[in-house]
Amino acid sequence: MVKKASPRRPYQVAETIKCWIVDRHLKPGDRLPSEAELIETLNVSKGTVRESTRVLEAQGLVETRTGPGGGAFVKAMSDEKAVSLLSNYLFFKDISIQDIYQIRLALEPELAASLAGKVSEEDMARLRESLHSYATPCEDSETERQQHLDSLNFHLMLAELAGSNQLLTFIIRFTIQILSDLTIYHRLYEPVTHDLGQTGCRYHAEILDAIELGDADSAFRIMREHMLDAQRVMNHQEAQVRRAFLPELLA
Repeated sequence: MVKKASPRRPYQVAETIKCWIVDRHLKPGDRLPSEAELIETLNVSKGTVRESTRVLEAQGLVETRTGPGGGAFVKAMSDEKAVSLLSNYLFFKDISIQDIYQIRLALEPELAASLAGKVSEEDMARLRESLHSYATPCEDSETERQQHLDSLNFHLMLAELAGSNQLLTFIIRFTIQILSDLTIYHRLYEPVTHDLGQTGCRYHAEILDAIELGDADSAFRIMREHMLDAQRVMNHQEAQVRRAFLPELLA
């Protein structure tokens, strides 16, 4: 009789399967060993194998298919899922604007400098086109919210051009997502500042000019100035929201 697996056994088996994926150089779409093979090789129960597969599915590394030709297959986790999982981890943490901009100040000026003289004409045109959505003053909080998200997307577009450093791209993507979530959940786009998008647009245009000219020093400097100015504005917005929130608590 096969002993009942301990609660942690499926997770141990899942880690073993992950090691197999690496050792055997499996790629997304490759089939994993069959359930019967895993049971025999690992000397575990059918229930443990199935639970391990569910663990890997929840982690976004495996998908199962039914029917003819079905089974368990290696799957590449999408950026969106990875960011979502990490965001959920931080959901109940007390993340501040200061925390986010500490990371942005460390990474994004370096990113801008690294792109100097290396962005294609096509990508440059795409980046400049994106500026139009937040180049004019906004009249209400919903418009400012969208302009803020569009301006953050500009930074994501820059990060995606650092294709040779996928870790840098992911960290910046994650940081921007956290800032977007914080802005929306705490309604930091209220009260309306009207020219927030325009200010960001001017910085972005200057950063693109420096990148296009291959001027790494200027790209670094302007991005740093932009981050410091954005941090100042967001700190002010955060303080405004907290001041408005306190009377509600005391009422």
